[in-house]
Amino acid sequence: MKNILFATSEAVPFIKTGGLADVAGALPKCFDKRYFDVRVILPKYACMKQEWKDKMEYITHFYMDLGYKNCYVGIMHMEYDGIQFYFIDNEYYFSGPKPYDSAPWDLEKFAFFSKAVLSVLPVINFRPDVIHCHDWQTGLVPVYLHDSFWGIKTVMTIHNLKFQGVWDVKTVRGITGLSDYYFAPDKLEAYKDANFLKGGIVFADAVTTVSNTYAEEIKTPFYGERLDGLLCARSHDLRGIVNGIDYDVFNPETDACITQKYNAKNFRKEKVKNKIQLQRDLGLNEDPNAMLIGIVSRLTDQKGFDLIAYVMDELCQDAVQIVVLGTGEERYENMFRHFDWKYHGKVSAQIYYDEPLSHRIYAASDAFLMPSLFEP
Repeated sequence: MKNILFATSEAVPFIKTGGLADVAGALPKCFDKRYFDVRVILPKYACMKQEWKDKMEYITHFYMDLGYKNCYVGIMHMEYDGIQFYFIDNEYYFSGPKPYDSAPWDLEKFAFFSKAVLSVLPVINFRPDVIHCHDWQTGLVPVYLHDSFWGIKTVMTIHNLKFQGVWDVKTVRGITGLSDYYFAPDKLEAYKDANFLKGGIVFADAVTTVSNTYAEEIKTPFYGERLDGLLCARSHDLRGIVNGIDYDVFNPETDACITQKYNAKNFRKEKVKNKIQLQRDLGLNEDPNAMLIGIVSRLTDQKGFDLIAYVMDELCQDAVQIVVLGTGEERYENMFRHFDWKYHGKVSAQIYYDEPLSHRIYAASDAFLMPSLFEP
């Protein structure tokens, strides 16, 4: 029996800002329970829905040193879908209206989380063979592990190389309590700053990313976000593994979020009912023949929205409708609000995030639009 611990900053259904949460929530269920004991650990954010917080049970708490601070570490637990989830509780770090804020606060928050992940293991009586770390927020787990020589293996998964957890060396050294040894160019230091993700890539036993193509792309200067040299050096340990989709959650035959269930046999008759209801609810003209284009995304440069801005007026001359769901950069939020105002009935801008609505858009749309600049 192999023990595996997923360390992640988000996981469905508890907290989600992007695709990382889908992977961390869906992948653990897919391991064969006869051979693997897979558990997940993440922060207990104050902004989680109360229904989840009510279901967590308190295990214990203790205090842990982090740099110059002595920090409270609470451990909460719940089983969900047959998987054991642990939540690190600390109101100082995990209060606030959303999971991420800004540097250097986020760096301190996730340095605390990374160290706490290792500190709770003896307390919950779980010794993983492998800790699977996700993105920069858990980049210090392999580093702290190296500092204590436990013989646990680590895998570092890069979901998006653009975000690395970077701040000046002096601040990060103070926050983390790591010795000068770690702040060298072959370890955490990159271009005179400290870099959490780089630390994770250097000290993990294996590095994975979310597709074979992306694994190749990030070894080049254009996509490598200044870490292409390191990724080339570690290319023997770098693998691309394509993100899957949860067939139980995204199954139009059983999806409780959508208006009309359908399958491969009856979709020609039934799928359109989702479109008509969505048009009704979002203020679009009711027209079963309009080509409905869905956009469910973070509204950022990376996703190619400047290209959409450029052709939107032209697009709206055709018999199409566009529905947008997501939040992000103010200029793109406002751009879609503007087009909703200008072409009301053809464009609907929903500038927030809502998981059930995303399912309804997928089920109703004729096409999906996302002209990404790069897409991990």
